[in-house]
Amino acid sequence: MNPIDIINEYYQTGSEVHKIVVRHGEDVTRKAITVAHKVRHLNPDLEFIREAAMLHDVAIFLTKTPKLGCHGKYPYVCHGYLGRELLENRDLPKHALVCERHVGIGITAEDVRKRKLPLPGRDMMPVSLEERIICYADKFFSKNGCRAGTEKPVAEVLRSIAPYGRDKVATFRSWLQLFEA
Repeated sequence: MNPIDIINEYYQTGSEVHKIVVRHGEDVTRKAITVAHKVRHLNPDLEFIREAAMLHDVAIFLTKTPKLGCHGKYPYVCHGYLGRELLENRDLPKHALVCERHVGIGITAEDVRKRKLPLPGRDMMPVSLEERIICYADKFFSKNGCRAGTEKPVAEVLRSIAPYGRDKVATFRSWLQLFEA
């Protein structure tokens, strides 16, 4: 399976949003593969990581995010579960779960309820090693602005996570220990 072929079905090749999705996917893939090599003893599925990291943001076109060139009807936070739906319809259930579970540090049903998020009321937390690696790698890259394509320092990632709760920061710190040891 070639993830670029799937991306090309949803995004016009050469468009700004296509370039953003591909560049961001490549950045996240590169970081995720580097991390996977550091935990090779845990037997991560490298091919799956390559594919799923490229596809994790496949559904941003469905969101209303003009700064990324997206003019859909959903809030940006919905792109994860929408990506799950797209990829499940393509019979890619494991890839679909990466889409849903990579948003933030993962979103719990309690987060959905407390924050009144426009999301399904279920846990959408990374579970598998590969899901956690991709979610972790994604936090280091922005899709917009002058920082696109530039890896963020850990301190900046932690600052961006902090507003979502100490539990999210603790999860990210545990990933730092596991993936950067």
